[in-house]
Amino acid sequence: MKTALKIRLMLMMFLMFFTWGAWYGQITKYLITELGATGDQAGNAFSTFSIASIISPFFVGLIADRYFSAQRVMGVINILGAVILYFLIQCKDPGVFFWYILAYTITFAPNLALSTSISIKQMNDPEKEFPPIRVFGTIAWIVVTNIVGYYGFGDKVTIFSLAMFTSIALGIYAFTLPDTPPDSSEKVTLGQLIGKDAFVLFKDRSFLIFFIASILICIPLSFYYAFGNLALTDLGMQNVENKMSLGQASEVIFMFLLPLAFRKFGVKWILIIGLLAWILRFMLFGYGTVQMEWMLIIAILLHGICYDFFFVTGQIYTDTKAGEKIKSSAQGLITLATYGVGMGIGSKLSGLVLDHYSTSAGGSISYDWEAVWWVPTIIAILVLALFILFFKDKKGTIAI
Repeated sequence: MKTALKIRLMLMMFLMFFTWGAWYGQITKYLITELGATGDQAGNAFSTFSIASIISPFFVGLIADRYFSAQRVMGVINILGAVILYFLIQCKDPGVFFWYILAYTITFAPNLALSTSISIKQMNDPEKEFPPIRVFGTIAWIVVTNIVGYYGFGDKVTIFSLAMFTSIALGIYAFTLPDTPPDSSEKVTLGQLIGKDAFVLFKDRSFLIFFIASILICIPLSFYYAFGNLALTDLGMQNVENKMSLGQASEVIFMFLLPLAFRKFGVKWILIIGLLAWILRFMLFGYGTVQMEWMLIIAILLHGICYDFFFVTGQIYTDTKAGEKIKSSAQGLITLATYGVGMGIGSKLSGLVLDHYSTSAGGSISYDWEAVWWVPTIIAILVLALFILFFKDKKGTIAI
């Protein structure tokens, strides 16, 4: 692939994740502190991305991939998303806000599949060429969260104004990307989109346990994504967004360490280490204070192990179990189940838990964060127990 084309695709990834990162980790803090939303309303708003993640594969697979060039679809949905954000910015009612953010996430979620499609169609060797391009998405997330943290508008409507302008930029820029026409040679069926072909993998008990564990671990993951920023801010931490970006930095570092871990530990133990890291980080969040900020920083830094050692390893494990013929269906099934079902349940539950452990006095609301964080801790412990007891796959290593 030519260097100029690589740069164009890197910029696409940068703009897309910059737009997403501008609001995703801050949305519940904005809703609760600025709009006076309840935990349930904030959790519902956060769950919209899970709803959009369930809808997106059907839109991309049944409509976008079949009838329109991917770069044009990306251009249209991002400009439409910017229009929705314009009206969302004017909204001050947290109940009505839900419908605006739902409409927006439905326009944004297809970007994840479209950007991958646009990139891979230009590549001769996607396994080697795609990661350096995709990493610019992580870099963008780190950049935008540091901008938000530095200027201190993590709880202001400015996060959506920033996303609106970069969404316009991405929408216009998308029309200049290499043409990626629809593939009319093979029609995608509804069964393929929900990963029906991969259902055969459930005959393997270890894969079934991994699948269930993947859904369940997304529930505590939602607690972190939805309310981690609010919790740290409420505890009195300064420059929260800047410090939370350390989680993305650790994700990049542990991604490079993953091949070494595979050779040393094998799949089962890497997954177990990932689950143990989830338990440890939630306990650190529960007991950490601004006087013992090191505990909170360690909890943030554990994000790399938590994400890479379970989710990235899980993707590799799924590919290995599925084989070439059904690996696309298997990955689609895992994505739908985790980011759609698991994260959706977690978003709703986290909002209800936050309300349950909140108290109102003198017009202000306070939260018992230690009690809140114990809920995802217990869930993660149960997932670990399920995994240790029933995951019996004897495959010790995977070459990557």
